Amino acid sequence: MEISRWGGTYRIPVTMLVLTVLFSGCSMQNSGTKLDASGKDRTRKAESKLLQQNTSQEKGTLKVDYLTPLASIQSPEIYIYKEKRRLYVIQSNVLVRDYPVALGSTPQGDKEKDGDGRTPEGEFKICTRDSAGRFGKSLVLNYPDKKHLERAFFAGILSPSEFRETQVANGSKDPSQKSNALGGQISIHAGGAHQDWTNGCIALYASDMDELFNIAGIGTPVTIRP
Repeated sequence: MEISRWGGTYRIPVTMLVLTVLFSGCSMQNSGTKLDASGKDRTRKAESKLLQQNTSQEKGTLKVDYLTPLASIQSPEIYIYKEKRRLYVIQSNVLVRDYPVALGSTPQGDKEKDGDGRTPEGEFKICTRDSAGRFGKSLVLNYPDKKHLERAFFAGILSPSEFRETQVANGSKDPSQKSNALGGQISIHAGGAHQDWTNGCIALYASDMDELFNIAGIGTPVTIRP
């Protein structure tokens, strides 16, 4: 993958995106998109060095434009990298936004059951938008998906009837119908990204969530990586 920035072109695979954009924002801050003159400059210099280290593994073209107007972001894809506590918004091979996030209270590993405090990993879609949830605006994901359901069924966590019922509920717009032994109502919501504190959801600062809520819609793909 190729990133063109500040007059230079560097090569990097999509899977290494997390190593080339801003470092994790696990400390208290106001927004993941507002520029801080000194801190951002230092981070981006370090980023440029990392990009140069991966020039031999390019597979495509990715540009970076954090100034893309919200109204111009019509077909976003969301990528969340748990280790770096970052959420990236990409449109047409352009990185248009990135935000710091908080995860579940036990962040490492894929979610396996209700109450384990883990944030699930995999390929999801936004199935519900809630403008007045418990933590304000939220984007509900279609978890548990097929992968998590089948794994739980073969592990004996779900009974045959629970497995079938949840498969049916996955087609519903009501996220409360999806709750079972695997947990449910996993969403991207506001509440703060200063530390890992959720039951498995992805939390942003309120101002960042306001932006993301305007960007993402029903069906927007969300990829969550370790």
